[in-house]
Amino acid sequence: MRNRLSAAAAFTATVMAAAPAFAGNLGEPVVEPAPAIAVAMPIDLGGDWTGFYAGGQLGHLDVEGVGLAFGTNGDEFTYGLHAGYNYDFGLWVIGAGLDYDWTDLDLVSGGATVGTTDSVWRAKLRGGYDSGNTFVYATGGYAEVDTSLGDASGNFWGVGMSYRVTEQFIMSGEYLFHNFDDIGDVSGLDADAETFTIRASFKF
Repeated sequence: MRNRLSAAAAFTATVMAAAPAFAGNLGEPVVEPAPAIAVAMPIDLGGDWTGFYAGGQLGHLDVEGVGLAFGTNGDEFTYGLHAGYNYDFGLWVIGAGLDYDWTDLDLVSGGATVGTTDSVWRAKLRGGYDSGNTFVYATGGYAEVDTSLGDASGNFWGVGMSYRVTEQFIMSGEYLFHNFDDIGDVSGLDADAETFTIRASFKF
């Protein structure tokens, strides 16, 4: 009997000594792993218009004279070639290019044909907003017209919109207003011209 009481007392003492250790373990906070920080990927709000391009265009030319009151004898079409380079800054694009249009437009004064317009070429700058597959821009520069009466230089300005059908193929519409002075070096023989063209370009 004495041995049993001694064993029970030893067991009770052992349990009482170990209790604070277990109590401490139960009270320790559980450390959670730190949440992973998500890295924001850059968002491309525009397209990539940087590069050389070239193509062709079809359009309409309307000439109205100043001083001698030139006009057109109807709707005349133009056809031509263009080439240039654009640089994309992200949401804004600037570029430069050359256009050349052929036409056969009669210049009429007082009901009589006094000459024909043969071609127009332009050196242009343009800049505008890149919204992805669409590029809306303003343009302007130097132009020269070749007529049967002689050549004339002038300036032009306009607006346009380009749409990227694929990474390389681009369709555009463009309106331009031109002013030419002293056609054929004739003082006072001036003309204003409007063109609207549909352009197809390949981006290299």
